[in-house]
Amino acid sequence: MALVSKLPSISSSSSSVTQLRKPNSFSTHPFNTIHYVSCSSTSPFTEKHSIRRYERDNWIYKNQLDQSSYCPLPPDSNSVRDYDIALQLPELKKLLQVLREKRESGGPGNGDGGRGPGNVFLVGTGPGDPELLTVKAMRVIQSADLLLYDRLVSDDVLNLVGDDAKLLYVGKTAGYHSRTQEEIHELLLNFAEAGATVVRLKGGDPLVFGRGGEEMDFLQQQGIQVKVIPGITAASGIAAELGIPLTHRGVANSVRFLTGHSRKGGSDPLFVAANAADPDSTLVVYMGLSTLPSLVIKLIHHGLAPDTPAAAVERGTTPQQRIVLAELKGLAEKITSAQLVSPTLIIIGKVVALSPLWPYTSRERSILVEAK
Repeated sequence: MALVSKLPSISSSSSSVTQLRKPNSFSTHPFNTIHYVSCSSTSPFTEKHSIRRYERDNWIYKNQLDQSSYCPLPPDSNSVRDYDIALQLPELKKLLQVLREKRESGGPGNGDGGRGPGNVFLVGTGPGDPELLTVKAMRVIQSADLLLYDRLVSDDVLNLVGDDAKLLYVGKTAGYHSRTQEEIHELLLNFAEAGATVVRLKGGDPLVFGRGGEEMDFLQQQGIQVKVIPGITAASGIAAELGIPLTHRGVANSVRFLTGHSRKGGSDPLFVAANAADPDSTLVVYMGLSTLPSLVIKLIHHGLAPDTPAAAVERGTTPQQRIVLAELKGLAEKITSAQLVSPTLIIIGKVVALSPLWPYTSRERSILVEAK
């Protein structure tokens, strides 16, 4: 794997936009400096080359960071990624060595004078509001040795990490993966084998479109114990924030989660079956901004009414939350007009009209309730 080749030692009205309550690039120096930027950003999450990311992970760069006043992205993101990893490798090696020595020094009850491998926790942090964390997640976050965190773990959640823990960003966004999935697997494995308590922080729930199942399967095959701490998935947390019941007697008798991702960055969602257009079901679309126009066409083609209520929620449950409410036929246009960005969750179904924020007439809402 790529990480192994780089570090051999590791391998051993009709619509509404509503605001509710609740940095960005760098260029590489040819020798020994990362120039990170202070471009203003209101994102509650870790954007790929933001100052917050490098300040949070400063332990792994030591004195190799240098602030810059300009914001253009370098033309070759792969070179940026490779250079960034190269800067991290010395400190990763040192941390692994410290952990290995600590493990080999052993503890009581070990006949060979050493300890067994560490544990890996896959922890869901919910959609962004730190008050939605479980008590168990909070306890594990504050006791970890190393935390590998994704882009959609909010800054407010990361502020709860214990003072002695090491943080390492492994997030992915369109066009830039700070680590491949295989490299993430190797990091988890190597630090667990060194005896560390490793926490893999993921937004939402780790087993709902979070690739947590892949990480769990890989580690278990290597003999590493994995414990999953569920989080409130975006569908539940954001729907509750808007007052939308995902199911409702007489209105919606089921709910379906769908990924909006396309193959190879295309404009079509991966899969839209005819039964996804069930008028008596609620459809929740994750990661669906870029493929929404095609999705709407397919849903209407399969029989879903063009005037089906729908909602799009950007950065749900955070102070930067924004909402677009519209009928299905006009949703994509309204999202474009509002300039919503990722992460945006989309909820489609008659239950959306039960939200107190729904801008249509109260008569339509009462008809839905009477349909029980």
